[in-house]
Formats: sequence, structure tokens, C-alpha cells
Amino acid sequence: MLLLAGCTLPQVSAEERLFLNLSLDFLGEYRLPSDTSFEATPVRGLSAIAYDRQGDRFYALSDDRSEFAPARFYTLKLNLSNDAGEVAIAGVEVERVTTLLKEDGEPFAQGTIDPEGLALSPRQTVFVSSEGIASEGIPPFIDEFDLVTGAWQQRLPIPDRYIPKTVDEQPQGVQNNLGFEALTLNPGGFSTTWLEPFRLFAATESALEQDRQPSEEAAQPVYSRFLHYLIGDELPVLISEHLYPNDVPPPLTVNGLTELVVLDQGGHFLSLEHSFGIAGAGARIFEIATGGATDTSGIPELNGLSGIEPIRKRLLLDLADLNIPLDNLEGMTLGPQLPDGTQSLLLVSDDNFSPDQFTQFLLFRLNGARRGA
Repeated sequence: MLLLAGCTLPQVSAEERLFLNLSLDFLGEYRLPSDTSFEATPVRGLSAIAYDRQGDRFYALSDDRSEFAPARFYTLKLNLSNDAGEVAIAGVEVERVTTLLKEDGEPFAQGTIDPEGLALSPRQTVFVSSEGIASEGIPPFIDEFDLVTGAWQQRLPIPDRYIPKTVDEQPQGVQNNLGFEALTLNPGGFSTTWLEPFRLFAATESALEQDRQPSEEAAQPVYSRFLHYLIGDELPVLISEHLYPNDVPPPLTVNGLTELVVLDQGGHFLSLEHSFGIAGAGARIFEIATGGATDTSGIPELNGLSGIEPIRKRLLLDLADLNIPLDNLEGMTLGPQLPDGTQSLLLVSDDNFSPDQFTQFLLFRLNGARRGA
């Protein structure tokens, strides 16, 4: 008792208990030449990226709506240099293109898909999310495809509240071009076998139509919907859903959630929010914690409700602090171990097939990460 009374115990804040002790070191940038093509397809519009550490390859999804070539993803090899201990991206090689195929075995027709999210699974498949095209009544989806052939495998159940439609003259469902943008899977790096169930997480870029705040409350956070699926031998099940609070952007700026990365099985993730406005493109990386967040899977509309606890988040890095030109950063993944044994993090930008934009890879060291499962 006396010994304990004489000791000074370390003070740990609630935030320190909630979040991991993470930090990021910027290691460098690489720009893919704008005229890069592979097998007659333009390697552009890269909106999502995932890493297979067993094969040491990346998979990058193009958000082409089958306008320039059929909807597809690429297999990439990232070459790192290590000169005098300084790690950098020496180059990016395109090794393969895989066309996504519908249930009937045919490629997606032009204007029927808006691929935005990609997650690599431990059973040699990829999950791809499409925002849908709300303005044309095309619903969003999260589908599974064969990693090698691109053949369709299955579709995850999407609650009716996400389907774009009009009910009693009020729009509902995902907003146009603001649907399922973020997609990630646990375990990362695949420490389990395909026989074991795994969890997949998806999120909308912004609020559902029925969740949008009234115009007079425009300064309030915009809540994306964050979905948690369990996938195994049985039919996939939506376990829970939470609210993700997007940052309130400055005037004349739009902001949205574009990517998620699983850090562990304790509900810790990285999130990427991008913005665009009169000051140009911006992006911020957050650490988020889902523990304690209210399950909103039984709430079809948020307006008028109170007492809902959203996902907690803290800023890890504002990329404006890098003092480099930024493009439309949309993809993020944990990458290979760096030569010093630390964990890498890779971001990629979607150039929107615009001659005024560029495909940008950004490499970071993620300090303090507890990888995987």
C-alpha cells in the first residue's frame, strides 16, 4: 500500500486507449507516364489498390465505366530502390490486365458499372464495389470475381436503403457518384486459409440521399455508411453497420471517404478522405476505431434521430503538409515490408482520364502498425 502510494502511475488519456500509436514517414512519389497502356487498354483511372504479400504484387482497379476499354483491374509490380538507406519507388511495371465478367460471362457493357473499390481475398478472388449510376437508376453492388479469369462468383446482399429510387417524391439510396468507394478485407496479408470465414468492410463516399442534412445545417458532419460483412462457406451476411463522420470541408470544397485499410481485428482501420475545391486536390489519412459505435443497420434514415455514436477517428496526416502537388488520391493499401522491417503504405491517385491530371503513387512508412489478423 505504501509502495503504491509513493509511485506515480502513467496517465493514459481516453484517446490513447482507443487508438494505436501510429505515425507516417513520407518516402517518395512516383508518377506513371500518362500514355501508359497495356494490351490496348489505358492504364488510367486507378481508384483502388490491394497488395498480395505472398506474390509480392499489387492489384489496381480502373474506374473506367467500360468507356475506354472493358471494366478491369491490373496486376502491378512495384520496384523499390534503397540507396544509402533511402527507400523510394524506382518504377511501376504493369504485368497483366484482367477483365471483369458478368454472371453471363460477358464483359460489362458501357455505362453499366462504376468500379471504385477492390479487396483481395484469401480464396484467390477479388471483391469489387461499384457505385452504381444513381442518375440512371443503376444500383450499386459488391461482387466477387475470380482473381485469374475475372469470372463472376457471387454478389453480396445490399440493403434496400442503398438502392437509388424515389419514395413519396423523396430521393433515397446512394447519391450519384458517391456510392461504395471504400472496400477492405480482414485478414490483411492472409494469415488464415480460405476455409476460414473472413470479414469485408465497405463504405459509401458520402451520405445516402435520405441521410443528408438540411441545407441550414451544412456545417454539420456528413455521415457515410460503413458496412461489416462476414464471408465464409455459407451465404455472406451483413453483420453490422456504423456511421463514419466525414470532415466538414471549407467553403467551395467537396470532401469524401475514398478508402479503408484494416489494421487488426480490434476494430482499428486507416481511412483516406480526399477533397477538391478552389485550392485544388487534397487528402488526409485518419486512424479510425469502430469499437463503441452504434449499429445503424436497422436505421433506414438518420434525419431527426439523436443518440447515435459514430465511428471515432483522429488525424494521422494531412497530405498538404508534404508540400508536393497532389492529384485525386483514392486508393490505399498496406504494402511490403521495407528493408528495415517496418510496414509500408501505398497510395494511388485516379487521374479521371483527364489530360490535366496524373497517376501518382505515394510511399510511406507506417510506424506502430499491428499487421493483420
